[in-house]
Amino acid sequence: MTKKENWVNWSGSIKFSPASIEKPETEEQIALLVQRAHQAGRKIRVVGAGHSSSPLVATKDTLVSLENFKGVHQYDLKSKTATLGAGMTVDEVNEDLLDIGLAVLNTGDVDVQTMAGAISTGTHGSGIKLKNLSSMLIGGRLVTGTGQIKDFTADSMDLLNSLRVSMGTCGIFTSITLQLEEAYQLYRREWCCHTDIALKHVDELIQGNRNFDFYWYPRSDEVKLRTLNRCEHTMDAIPYAKQVEEKAGWVGEILPKSRQLKFDEMEYALPYEAGPLCFQEIRKRMKEKHRETVGWRVLYRTVKADEAYLSPAFGRDTVTISLHHNAGLPFWRFFQDIEPIFQAYAGRPHWGKKYTMRAAELQALYPKWEQFHQVRRQLDPEGVFLSPFMQAIFEQHEHRKQNNVYAR
Repeated sequence: MTKKENWVNWSGSIKFSPASIEKPETEEQIALLVQRAHQAGRKIRVVGAGHSSSPLVATKDTLVSLENFKGVHQYDLKSKTATLGAGMTVDEVNEDLLDIGLAVLNTGDVDVQTMAGAISTGTHGSGIKLKNLSSMLIGGRLVTGTGQIKDFTADSMDLLNSLRVSMGTCGIFTSITLQLEEAYQLYRREWCCHTDIALKHVDELIQGNRNFDFYWYPRSDEVKLRTLNRCEHTMDAIPYAKQVEEKAGWVGEILPKSRQLKFDEMEYALPYEAGPLCFQEIRKRMKEKHRETVGWRVLYRTVKADEAYLSPAFGRDTVTISLHHNAGLPFWRFFQDIEPIFQAYAGRPHWGKKYTMRAAELQALYPKWEQFHQVRRQLDPEGVFLSPFMQAIFEQHEHRKQNNVYAR
């Protein structure tokens, strides 16, 4: 146990001092920590790699690290499943799975997060036929808000779809079981062209590639297109763009990209058909107001609809648009100027990035909001995992439902 240690996230924008930072080595130790917090009326938050830009883990009470929960516990090559320690990073998962001939279905640009944290926040890669990382979760074990150790499987889809994107408010994962596929290689190609040309072809690029995304550079008004396909299914050249890079390799080597510079980020998930219009509004606003002060690129990706109750891609094929700003520089003026554009297109914020939306606005965006909270209360009836920030994004629901049976 470490007492009164300052905690800082990856970008440096989130700082707080928990009463203690715990690094348990067993499920039983986690259960004891939760039981003590429950009895004392204190809060517990579980932390992964600290890559989130929102204060999901901020607490003045107990912060729990899962850094000792590592390794592949068991796997089945026939069913293409594996059970992993919840403290493993995405990079560690990719490496260990490759050793046994398996691979994740998709991953994002960054692989330093814990896999459990990436699942819990709805982290995703890009590809209109590929769901976010939480869709791989088919079972595991967790410690509930009363300190019970509980197994969960796909036998209860209501429970599973609540846990898949739950931000640590339903329990502390100790192990996660993932649906995987045989190890595979991808061929990545990157291309440059003017933004207007790219937008004319964006739908065919999305539909014609396993993975596709683009970065828009506001100062040059050009884009970098990125296409990734199985090595046996490579696409033809793009006649209207100049190829600038190509590389092939295993999925864990090709999809993530090295990130030397740190940044803060705002991302919203939009209905697929709204993506181009929303992007054009953001492009116009940035060129008019932010071109001199914001040099970072804007990322445009797609995600297939899924069933996780609090997933930003719940029930709809999705375009995500991400804003970035250098870590350490003022970002709120820029982010808050663009955020209403996202919201005008029914955008749902990425839970682990910057946003100002709170319970009243968020509830209206999620058809299964009530079902999620019913499950959450069953697992954490006293709100041990509800930090002040989590209360802020759930609290209207809490107050309005206080006389409901699920609040007892």
